[in-house]
Amino acid sequence: MISQFFVLSQRGDNIVFRDYRGDVPKGSTEIFFRKVKFWKEDGEEEAPPVFNVDGVNYFHVKIVGLLFVATTRANVSPSLIMELLQRIARVTKDYLGILSEESLRRNFVLVYELLDEVIDFGYVQTTSTEVLKSYIFNEPIVVDAARVPALGPASLFMQGTKRMPGTAVTKSVVANEPGGRKREEIFVDIIEKISVTFSSSGYILTSEIDGTIQMKSYLTGNPEIKLALNEDVTIGRGGSSGYGYSSSGSGAVLLDDCNFHESVHLDTFDLDRTLSLVPSDGEFSVMNYRMTQEFKPPFRITALIEEAGALKAEVLIKIYAEFSSSSTANTILVQMPLPSYTTRVSFELEPGAVGQMADFKEANKKLEWNLKKIVGGTEHTLRAKLTFSQESHGNLTKEAGPVSMNFTIPMYNASRLQVKYLQIAKKSKTYNPYRWVRYVTQANSYVARI
Repeated sequence: MISQFFVLSQRGDNIVFRDYRGDVPKGSTEIFFRKVKFWKEDGEEEAPPVFNVDGVNYFHVKIVGLLFVATTRANVSPSLIMELLQRIARVTKDYLGILSEESLRRNFVLVYELLDEVIDFGYVQTTSTEVLKSYIFNEPIVVDAARVPALGPASLFMQGTKRMPGTAVTKSVVANEPGGRKREEIFVDIIEKISVTFSSSGYILTSEIDGTIQMKSYLTGNPEIKLALNEDVTIGRGGSSGYGYSSSGSGAVLLDDCNFHESVHLDTFDLDRTLSLVPSDGEFSVMNYRMTQEFKPPFRITALIEEAGALKAEVLIKIYAEFSSSSTANTILVQMPLPSYTTRVSFELEPGAVGQMADFKEANKKLEWNLKKIVGGTEHTLRAKLTFSQESHGNLTKEAGPVSMNFTIPMYNASRLQVKYLQIAKKSKTYNPYRWVRYVTQANSYVARI
């Protein structure tokens, strides 16, 4: 049960607001934004996803630069409310095509209609895009995808001069193409978030992949879909999982565990690793999986910090791109916490460096290294000279680091899980819709110890 739901921009502007129960003060949006923007409690720099102010519980998630927030005075499950906020964002995106401040403002009537059907007096009714189509009557106002600014790793797929989000297409599930015709397309995205920890010498200490197969269908008539994965996929360390799927052989792709959408039929999955389903309207996860089998990480990081005289030290960070030169990583951000007594940092980039920028964030004592792109097979180095206000007493390695890295690599996946084919069951021989299968790898937790 929630009392209020609202969406704020990065500036704190109130874009959408709905009060369901009237038991929370109207100024909750300003209270929330001030608390989040100037959060300094518990020694943390960022506000946690759930916190309490004057008896009101605030829950929030940040999606494409927008803050989705719910408030309540009741003692409710945090995971339930967080999942609800994610689903509201997903349903809104399904209907608007693009989730952005502009699309919300231009389609506020449709957004409020959706909210009234999703939540009634603070209680959730449904978050199914397909079910909601029976109750939603407003048509979306289309926002040009080319005008939407990039808001993070999910917006790095390029088509000519336009940016295509990596996890979805930019059309509404209820809007037709110009002329009233339907667009026959289906999109499948394999998105992997990898977590890797390196030792100071560059050896892998821990590694893990959290992956998902996302699908969004624009096919008329809801035809059956068959999605074939690698035949050598093995689930579970012992060759079988808690789901009872048996498999033989070691397998080239070993998944620790996985789960499937409720619409997926697994009748032939044990035999040929084929998933059968009738895709529902809107974007949804066909399969989620986790993998801790050893894999080759796309980047290898080494970092070194050492004293260079009285009140001085030098930092050396090297990045090795160990993937094929046919792939390119985008918007790379490397960060490294420095000792609290660091007063000044000067940087030395490699000769001929293009699209790179290094900066010292004095407020939080962090070194930041931005690289626009990294082509596979290349190596990049950053040197930094630190000036201290006091002596380090030999504790530099304890007071600096670890080095963290964020990146996105389109059309690359570390697990080697692949969609072998995407078959659409339709009797007509002339029926040939477009099929789009895309891959993207992102950093979840990518760190190197000093």
